[in-house]
Amino acid sequence: MRSSTPLPIAVSQLTTLRWELPEELCHCVEHGFDAISLWRPKLSDTGVAYARELLQQAGVRVSSLQWAGGFTGSDGRTFEESLADCQEAIETAEQLACPVLTIYAGSRGGHTLSHARRLVRHALRELAPAAEAAGVTLALKPIHHREVAGGGFMASLEEAVSLIEEVDEAGLGLALDLWSFADDPWLSSGMEQFLQHVRLVLVADRNGPLHEDQERLPPGAGNLPLKQQLASLIDAGYQGDIEIDPVGERVMQTGYEETLVAIGRYAAGFKREGQHRISRQAASWSPLAAAGGQVSRP
Repeated sequence: MRSSTPLPIAVSQLTTLRWELPEELCHCVEHGFDAISLWRPKLSDTGVAYARELLQQAGVRVSSLQWAGGFTGSDGRTFEESLADCQEAIETAEQLACPVLTIYAGSRGGHTLSHARRLVRHALRELAPAAEAAGVTLALKPIHHREVAGGGFMASLEEAVSLIEEVDEAGLGLALDLWSFADDPWLSSGMEQFLQHVRLVLVADRNGPLHEDQERLPPGAGNLPLKQQLASLIDAGYQGDIEIDPVGERVMQTGYEETLVAIGRYAAGFKREGQHRISRQAASWSPLAAAGGQVSRP
């Protein structure tokens, strides 16, 4: 939101799926959001040049572009076709001054796990330097095995981070979906290891354990520890975009307009809590403590 939250808050075109981009941007501005995540199928209907013009007129930037990948052939494309599609998506992101392109590895596609991993590793090593040269980061998004049956073999944060570190390219990072992993014990225990790789955080709520038929609720409508995890990420140094992207029956029943109002209310509340936390930290700071118990004198 515009200068009102400790970090940039973006909304997603997947949340307002039936709106066209001009209407989405109008409501983004109305509700104080200055960033939006674009979905490639909708963008293709709008056209990149026209979308860029609309974004500039509205003063709204693009937080991320969704998505590219599927390097294992599970969606029917060849490896070379997936590479070409990803390169096209990188070029689109560059044209829109979009810093992040979300990447899905794809499912096993009949391959052994080791071969599927090799295919993805090869693709990322080829594409990440091109993305970096274009000012774009590829953000690998793991798909929890309980989220979509057969949706991907890259099913945990550990696996994604391991692959990112193995590829070791500056143009590659992690997309962290708190809807999938906010209650994952490794999120807290492994935060120091993976935080340096996080380039995008996605936020939606749910009730109870993750399963395939769950919808993405607006934050605060479920029981995930979203505020605690966001606070931990910020305190640990995360400075990227936070995309709030509820999708499902609750959003349709509530309506897009009221959903954006709820997102804005949640973001404002998180901002207030962040300010209180910063104030408490500042109040507890002293020159003596900061100097390790000794203060030099002139």
